[in-house]
Amino acid sequence: MQLVRPCRFWPQGLTPHPLPDSVCVVKTEEKGSDVNLGAHLVRDAFVRTFEHAVIVTNDTDLKEPLRLVVHEAGLPATLLTPTDNPAVTLRDLASDVRHLKPYLGVSQFPDPVIGRDGKPIAKPVGW
Repeated sequence: MQLVRPCRFWPQGLTPHPLPDSVCVVKTEEKGSDVNLGAHLVRDAFVRTFEHAVIVTNDTDLKEPLRLVVHEAGLPATLLTPTDNPAVTLRDLASDVRHLKPYLGVSQFPDPVIGRDGKPIAKPVGW
């Protein structure tokens, strides 16, 4: 990626080290998943594919789809949040707000799981 050079004032007589034009970075940002989720959520609400939506997020990009489901389509939507402080805009729009943590334990596979090769796969201790 291109390197952004910060604007600096150098003391007289000091020369900054030359900076490269680009650097290698690890970028883990996903693109489009929130848009796809929002589009399908709204479509499914209006064609009545579900009776009650449960949305696992704290991404405020889903504010408008959540508003459309609850206020335009008239369907309940529960915000299942992975954080202790859910985004206010999502919290205020959702029909109900719950924390994800209580649902994690009962949703996990047994420990260990037997892989395709017949070998056990153990769950990490922190899980």
